[in-house]
Amino acid sequence: MALTDRYKRKIDYVRISVTDRCNFRCRYCMPEEGIPLLDHRDLLTYEELSFLCDTLHRMGVRKVRFTGGEPLVRRGFLGFLRGIRDSMPNLKVALTTNGALLDLYAREIGEIGISGLNVSLDTIQEDKFRYVTRNGELKRVLDGLRASREVGIRSIKVNTVIIRGFNDDEIGDILAFCQENDYLLRLIEFMPMDDGVWSKESFVPAEEILSKVNRGGRWVPFSTGEEVAGPARYYWDPETGQRIGVISAVSSHFCAWCNRVRVSATGKMRACLFAKEETDLRRFISSGDREGLMASIVDTVNSKPRCWEDVATGDLHMSQIGG
Repeated sequence: MALTDRYKRKIDYVRISVTDRCNFRCRYCMPEEGIPLLDHRDLLTYEELSFLCDTLHRMGVRKVRFTGGEPLVRRGFLGFLRGIRDSMPNLKVALTTNGALLDLYAREIGEIGISGLNVSLDTIQEDKFRYVTRNGELKRVLDGLRASREVGIRSIKVNTVIIRGFNDDEIGDILAFCQENDYLLRLIEFMPMDDGVWSKESFVPAEEILSKVNRGGRWVPFSTGEEVAGPARYYWDPETGQRIGVISAVSSHFCAWCNRVRVSATGKMRACLFAKEETDLRRFISSGDREGLMASIVDTVNSKPRCWEDVATGDLHMSQIGG
């Protein structure tokens, strides 16, 4: 079975948030006072999440990425992750994390055998890191990255959101750090969403980001196969072999070949990151109504807009959506 939308885009990738809780308070992700937290009873149980993943897999989804909040703060998450890998060996399972708990869990994650690990890291300067996360310890994230490499996790990507006046002067240092440690760096346009406010002062377009990297003209476009349906455009340095990705979700969107939808920790499916509209899948999931769940997923996928510019931005914080 193949899941396609009305514009003939194949939907085979789903991002699933397992919690709204996070041990950071990143300034572009949530307000300083935090957000009203969900009651644990409002979250999809691991049994419900497993039913959802199995249904999606039957419908043609090839890859699921678990996000948060911070997924590693939810008790029992790694046991659930292992169960998904064991029960659906053909489903690619990936994880996005802030890295703060990787030093504790890298070995178990490596044993589970995920297909990819994305770590959010916007600066490698301690003072800036404390500022942007409001309470984070850079050393723990760096230790977690190192531990992940040591246990054999092969596909490690560092996601860096470029913010003017904060870290746009640090791109070269982060690039060198990733080259030294064999992490694939992805430089991401700042995408402020909260309350629909767009901060023009903080936004750095992808073209400018790439110009800061490519002053010597050494980077050339490079095909990984991922960019066919993903947001990143990859570049390669023939001298060093290093690769980087640039994600231009704002200035040059990838809507025409978008292959993904999102599910919140409470079971609400969002066909587009920018859309207000959500479909509540929970009643079908909780009752084990696979036929009803499939029909609801198909309806949601068919509501996917042609482009994010065709929808009104919602007022949820990024931590509530799962990125």
